[in-house]
Amino acid sequence: MPSARPRVLYVTDLAYPARGRRYCDEDIFLTSRLRDDFDLALCHPRDTAALMGAFDAVVVRNSGPVLTYQDAYDDFRRRAGADGTRVYNPLSGRADMAGKQYLLDLTAAGYPVIPTVDRTEDLHRLPEADRYVVKPKLGADSMGLRIVPAKEVRDSVAGDVLVQPCVDFAYEVSFYFVDHDFQYALYAPDTDRRWQLERYEPTDGDLEFARRFVEWNGLGHGIQRVDACRAPGGELLLVELEDLNPYLSLDALDDAGRDAFVAAMKTSLHRFLAAPA
Repeated sequence: MPSARPRVLYVTDLAYPARGRRYCDEDIFLTSRLRDDFDLALCHPRDTAALMGAFDAVVVRNSGPVLTYQDAYDDFRRRAGADGTRVYNPLSGRADMAGKQYLLDLTAAGYPVIPTVDRTEDLHRLPEADRYVVKPKLGADSMGLRIVPAKEVRDSVAGDVLVQPCVDFAYEVSFYFVDHDFQYALYAPDTDRRWQLERYEPTDGDLEFARRFVEWNGLGHGIQRVDACRAPGGELLLVELEDLNPYLSLDALDDAGRDAFVAAMKTSLHRFLAAPA
């Protein structure tokens, strides 16, 4: 049973060198505010499995790409499952938490996602393009991503990779949710500066688009980021559904926006800890 002040192990890699972002600043801010409600300690993702038994919940935040500590992550998942450890986000996520297979699944199911295949014989299913994106199924943070000309794409479908047309989008936009509640949206008006973000006021149609993926994922608790691009035809297409450790870009919000997010996260964590195991 959780204690009067729940004990939370907050997982982050404060030294991870993210391009255009400072993970450490975001986690220093968040933990400074979460301490009002929780007894909290920070740890590196490689230390999680060894330490988590002393806590009521593990909160996975800006822990960096799993590929850089795959052995420790696999051990953490195995032990958390065996011991019934409460992990936030829950480890049942179907999106980036489980690799990029979901992009294939959503494509096959007719969801509004950038068309994705993983076999040479399926390349004809993609729209014709001058360039194609080739990326590992287990990639993250653009690790291993390549852009290849059309004449080379057939030879690039080797190993565990995905292939997508290179979409000439107008901008990228991200929708941030706590549990199933929309919090805010940010976009990058300059396509060459992905992490120079500004507030975005979504339409009802935009929110319907984003919620569709949150509902598909089925997580009852946690933080999710729906990344999309505005395609040439004006429609939104899913780029990524981040359900493991989405960077939140809280520095792009004003004080009121940050306060609102912290309040939503605290409420979510209390609800998560009070729910039946």
